Amino acid sequence: MALHIVVVENKKDWLDDLAGVQVITAREYLMKPDQYKSRHIRLINLCRSYRYLSTGYYCSLLGEARRHKVIPSVRTVTDLSSKAIYSLNFDDMDDLVHRALQRHKHEINGDRFELYIFFGQSEIKELYELSRMIFDAVRSPLLKVEFRRQTRWQIYSIRPVFLNNLTSMHREFFAQTLNGYLSARWRTPKAKSQLRYDLAVLYNPDEKLPPSNMGALRKFIDIGKRMDVNVELIQKKDYGRLAEYDALFIRETTGIDHYTYRFSKKAEAEGMVVLDDPDSILKCTNKVYLSELLAASKISAPRTLILHKGEPLEACSDFGFPIVLKIPDGSFSRGMYKAENLDQVRLFTAKLFRESDLILAQEFLYTEFDWRIGILNNAPIFACQYFMSPEHWQIVKHGESGNATEGGFKTFELTDVPDAVISVATSAARLIGDGFYGVDVKHSSRGTYVIEVNDNPNLDSGVEDAIMGADLYRLILMEFIRRIEKPREISQEK
Repeated sequence: MALHIVVVENKKDWLDDLAGVQVITAREYLMKPDQYKSRHIRLINLCRSYRYLSTGYYCSLLGEARRHKVIPSVRTVTDLSSKAIYSLNFDDMDDLVHRALQRHKHEINGDRFELYIFFGQSEIKELYELSRMIFDAVRSPLLKVEFRRQTRWQIYSIRPVFLNNLTSMHREFFAQTLNGYLSARWRTPKAKSQLRYDLAVLYNPDEKLPPSNMGALRKFIDIGKRMDVNVELIQKKDYGRLAEYDALFIRETTGIDHYTYRFSKKAEAEGMVVLDDPDSILKCTNKVYLSELLAASKISAPRTLILHKGEPLEACSDFGFPIVLKIPDGSFSRGMYKAENLDQVRLFTAKLFRESDLILAQEFLYTEFDWRIGILNNAPIFACQYFMSPEHWQIVKHGESGNATEGGFKTFELTDVPDAVISVATSAARLIGDGFYGVDVKHSSRGTYVIEVNDNPNLDSGVEDAIMGADLYRLILMEFIRRIEKPREISQEK
């Protein structure tokens, strides 16, 4: 069971009437490491400063070195120590700030407003959602946020607040929020504190075409428990909690200019196991890169021409018609057109060049289905045929109303897949890395061609798991366990 400790620089800073919390001085924590060896310590650092190389800084730094769960983390301390954080660019934050403060405008005088956020809560209940998002982004116990309005309300600065500077009114609010924070998040017994490893699965419940349906996510959770792994679904709002886990599994469509990539980067920086890793996202989400990579490695792929905005388009005719035009970072059949002649090439490229300076023209190779080979750590783990959507040339047909129609599927034993398909898929995935990939392959009398390598392949209950069932989820979870334990084995060998 976790041990909760509050660190202060001076015991006089503490509230004597706040019982049930173990409070120690920073000196005790720093100078008596043998007394605080347990890895199950949850540390709240309430020192008087987080300045670089200050006592407060060292409490967070050494706390993480001792594998304790620390708030604020050393990364947050570094951000907060030298100056205020200005112009935070979190997705949707500006809109949320403006809407929240506009609704609260009858209590705001002028164009400046300060909000105290203690453990993710504010004294103004109507600003709870905003307070929670700011706390998740800047996870420090006590914060003061200043908002300013020109044409719209925006965050102007975020600064830490220190216990020794609290007014009597704020001290009362501090006691209330600390108790709530401990009881809601740390004191309530959870399965994750009893299991060996914690795996965060990033998903978006509102995504129309997610890489895993809820059936698959529930199977990860249920099978994980039997394997001593706590699998917990997290969302975008949980970014600030990421370091609480041992590993991250991204089950949301990825993109470079998307928060999924920031999650992946943060997980890697925290030393966590992560699938998809940032390099795989970078390499797979851009079809221009992938085309060059396959060509340089002499892996069969449809003939491809990279088109640059402003250059002549007549070279597309060399492939014959129809041809396929693609935006580099499209997914689920989005951002793709089939051009039947040069006039259509001009029409479709004009649309695509609004989004990217480079696009791809590719010879059209029609087959009734694409093979999808799931690859994990350079080994195939599942095989499916994805059929084209009815009366359409793609697997997914996107309607003008936003609805999508998908073709059927058929799942195969790996031993029943043509050797050429397995071979070319494995070779293509190896060029990207050793992560979890879905390689799309066309196989016909003309040959075997890699169409795409996906860093975030589908794994749906009833589809990709139709042959292996629970064993497919066990296989993926075992790979997470192997990767989590590998650094520890190396450390022990040293």
